[in-house]
Amino acid sequence: MKEHKFLTTAAGVKMPWIIYGTAWKKERTLDLVVKAVQNGFQGIDTACQPKHYDEPLVGAALQRLDEYGIRRQALFVQTKFTPLDGQDPRRVPYARNASLASQVTQSFEVSTKNLQTDYVDSLVLHSPLFPHTLLMEAWTAMEAIQKTGGARQLGISNCYSTEVLAQLYADANVKPAVVQNRFYQQTGYDSDLRKWCAHHGIIYQSFWTLTANPHILNSETIKNISQHHQKTKAQTFFRYLNQSGIVPLTGTSSEQHMQEDLDVFDFELAADELKTIKQMIEK
Repeated sequence: MKEHKFLTTAAGVKMPWIIYGTAWKKERTLDLVVKAVQNGFQGIDTACQPKHYDEPLVGAALQRLDEYGIRRQALFVQTKFTPLDGQDPRRVPYARNASLASQVTQSFEVSTKNLQTDYVDSLVLHSPLFPHTLLMEAWTAMEAIQKTGGARQLGISNCYSTEVLAQLYADANVKPAVVQNRFYQQTGYDSDLRKWCAHHGIIYQSFWTLTANPHILNSETIKNISQHHQKTKAQTFFRYLNQSGIVPLTGTSSEQHMQEDLDVFDFELAADELKTIKQMIEK
């Protein structure tokens, strides 16, 4: 397993610059996670949400990788607490009538059982809760997990309001280290929110990064820059994101694309290339 570049979050956690996402993999989850790590991925994203993730198969993959000599400690593992409205009503992984704080605790206990580990590197709230008091109730329960060593850092996903994030940051004892959002045109690519995150030392993770952006990938700009560097269009876009401080998730099932996605650290986009791509995104 080759080692790829890492960054260190504000929580002091070593996090890869590109992460393998496991949503919607279903029964293929085990084999794909093993394949991804063997090809060089050192970050895995999952969630305690049976509706979209098979977290137990991620745990089975971690065990198989351990048998192959790739230890849990060598990997960045991120999971999520998904509030009730994001769960399949038929497969809620915690007591639906329990208090919100208890749901967070129960979900994490299920995650550690699923993943066959006693800690995760990153625990993410899958979406904000409203009103703010509910958000803080869930966050305080997550802080308790972090303070006892269950999670090395905390984060939030699907948070597209800078105001909501700023209020959470202000009231939290353990500040969010990551924000994971869908990276797409409808939200203006979170331009203002990403600036706020950068100012406060929060790492922005992007998902739906390629799927939502065919207009960028198929643009003449990306095509020309890709040809200049002898890279694919996806590689060029991922390199742009990395050089802009963004950690992309990729969920490819193709081994070739896995290898290509990881092979983005041996070239640099020039300042004018970065500016040209940025103008496409933030126009």
